[in-house]
Amino acid sequence: MRVVSGIQPTGSLHLGNYLGAIRNWVRMQDEVSAEGGQCLFFLADLHAISMPHDPAELSANTLGMVAALVACGIDPDRSVLFNQAQVPAHAELQWLLNGTARMGWLNRMTQFKDKSGKNREGASIALFTYPVLQAADVLLYQTTHVPVGEDQKQHLELARDIAQKFNNDFCTPEAPVFTLPDPIIPPQSARIMSLRDGTAKMSKSDPSDMSRINLSDDADMIMKKVKKAKTDAEPLPSEAAGLAGRPEAVNLVSIYGALSGKSTDEVLAEHGGQGFGAFKPALGELMVEVLAPIAGRFNELSQDRESLDAILARGAARARELASPTLAATYRALGLVRG
Repeated sequence: MRVVSGIQPTGSLHLGNYLGAIRNWVRMQDEVSAEGGQCLFFLADLHAISMPHDPAELSANTLGMVAALVACGIDPDRSVLFNQAQVPAHAELQWLLNGTARMGWLNRMTQFKDKSGKNREGASIALFTYPVLQAADVLLYQTTHVPVGEDQKQHLELARDIAQKFNNDFCTPEAPVFTLPDPIIPPQSARIMSLRDGTAKMSKSDPSDMSRINLSDDADMIMKKVKKAKTDAEPLPSEAAGLAGRPEAVNLVSIYGALSGKSTDEVLAEHGGQGFGAFKPALGELMVEVLAPIAGRFNELSQDRESLDAILARGAARARELASPTLAATYRALGLVRG
């Protein structure tokens, strides 16, 4: 079993990233390595240049993301952790797969429509062909499984379509170049919303830092943000049905449940009837208990550029070694002569 997943290094990681994705990565790392499999986690810095960006900021964010992932529990000795830019095979394979991908397939991809908005003519070619690079990211490593949420199912289906067409066009049935990856649907994660608006996702692009809990926040800042989180005037109900129409209450109860491993009903059985003046300090203390060790490790790693560079270099060397046979086989299948 080989699992591959990536994350764009754009901005600081926050509580929503941790509970929504990274915690599942750590869980997967532990389960897959225990069964003799392998996980590859990469920072999608090549994907990041499909949109306008600041080069210095991208570089700093890439290193910051490494620090955050390791602080959260990704172990570079058990998983392959690297950034795309140090593994040129990602870009090479994308170009080779561009001959197999079809315009019609890419035209149906919803992410391009969402990110390009009304200015499709002004969008970069990289944004349009972004899904082909995503296909290369997973096909390069003979990936067997890819964790996907609802918004990524379409991209994995495209990767499978490209792999299947390439194998049909250029390979014999007995010797396909590419493995068709299967999806892993992660355990249901809490949908973490903004602390200022319970109807909007917690986001690193929100201009208000008070809307999110950053993984780098210290205990005092966490408590301050939780106590200032938007709420309503009603006390917590004793059952989940009583949360209907109360998005901010739902969000804080969901966060408490996700951090404590308790269901909504269990949280409300414990705290039902309390006002937020009592519930918020309890939530803040739980948050500090879970996140303070992560923040401490993150801040320590962030000051050690040499260690972060070494982690990426070591991971990239392993990734290049794993990618080499597939890339060579792709060149051969296409009839391209390499010295």
